[in-house]
Amino acid sequence: MRIQALAFLLLTTLSSFFFAVGVTSSTINPSTRLVPPFSLSFSIPLSAALLLSLNPTPAMGQVQVEELKAAPAGTKRKTQRGDTIKVHYRGTLASDGSEFDASYNRGQPLSFTVGKGQVIKGWDDNLLDMGVGEKRKLTIPPEFAYGDRAMGPIPAGSTLIFETELVEIVGVKNDEL
Repeated sequence: MRIQALAFLLLTTLSSFFFAVGVTSSTINPSTRLVPPFSLSFSIPLSAALLLSLNPTPAMGQVQVEELKAAPAGTKRKTQRGDTIKVHYRGTLASDGSEFDASYNRGQPLSFTVGKGQVIKGWDDNLLDMGVGEKRKLTIPPEFAYGDRAMGPIPAGSTLIFETELVEIVGVKNDEL
């Protein structure tokens, strides 16, 4: 589990604990992100702050990654930059939930090389360290997708949601997985 950035300053008073928050995002586990309001810098009761910190909404400019299905137990080999992988996916618009594309409908996963810019940045950066059979849900803001340009059925400035499933790491034998 990754911890990206965490900076809590706990302040004490005679009657209760307060704290000031200086956090934009921190991963506790693959499905929960700490996301207090951006630039929050005033004291609030600790109990209220803890409730705020468990907000599952991605911070502005961040890709939210949720593990839908873990890699099988004992998985040795996970995806790395430069691997050619095959991924099944379903893409929907965050704004209205409409599906704009799905490899499942074609019955054929997408094949590409991770980290080579062949897909949107939200995929290149967030399909790393996956085991075959693992499923992730990626909520990708426009700056890690298509930005301010429209792309087919995807309007400009869209946040995209992809359900992804790693089908294969090409060239890696089953006994190495």
